Amino acid sequence: MSPLTITTRDAPTGPVLEITGDLDHHTAPELRKATDGLTLAVGEMLVLDLAGLDFCDSSGISALLSARSVAIEHGGHMALAAVPVNTARILGIVGLDQVFSLHPDAATATARSSTAR
Repeated sequence: MSPLTITTRDAPTGPVLEITGDLDHHTAPELRKATDGLTLAVGEMLVLDLAGLDFCDSSGISALLSARSVAIEHGGHMALAAVPVNTARILGIVGLDQVFSLHPDAATATARSSTAR
């Protein structure tokens, strides 16, 4: 089990949360707490950089959806970057690959032209 680490940084498009470790039943509340405390201006995009994500269970998926809801409530958008293969597979199986904007990496996600969703 890898401990969850969430690092926040700013990008021209809005906040980026770099998520490292396991996102599961025990750690999902940490992501919810991190996103609940975010300030997101109308039109900005929240990017969750999952390059360092080791594991994600159903509670983690629920926390990702909760983060998306926070972004939408603030009038913004949300994107996932560098989604690991196993997590991307799960998102595809349950149809969430049609809900989330997916990008190969955080740099692509934060490029000004990628804020369409």
